[in-house]
Amino acid sequence: MRRRDILTISVIAAFGSALPSDSALAQQKSKSFKEQLVGTWTLVRCEVVAPDGAKTPLVVGDDPAGQYIFTDDGHFSFQATAELSKFASNDRMKTTPEDNKAVVQGSIAYYGTYTVNDADKIIYLHIERSSFPT
Repeated sequence: MRRRDILTISVIAAFGSALPSDSALAQQKSKSFKEQLVGTWTLVRCEVVAPDGAKTPLVVGDDPAGQYIFTDDGHFSFQATAELSKFASNDRMKTTPEDNKAVVQGSIAYYGTYTVNDADKIIYLHIERSSFPT
């Protein structure tokens, strides 16, 4: 996955429809964009948006759920997963090819640091590790 794609995913996932109420918005006007970003955000949508506008699900499966966590010292964590079936065995070290395929297609996680352009309200993610290393 290209880093540009991940940034697009990140912005969509973090701000899909997690908008504050009018009273909360009035209280946040004095805060910088980064200060408003800090906290835990619930995933609303999980998709890759191509430069031509085409959308592809990032997590394949029913009812994807997940969250972003942004800390005030510039670290972030993201994880998303679809509803996954139980493995054939109860040992995660003894999985079938079908189990592995379902997990790879039905989940993604990454973490690292981030910086913010307050003026343009842009988040730059600097990914350190990901469950999809490409």
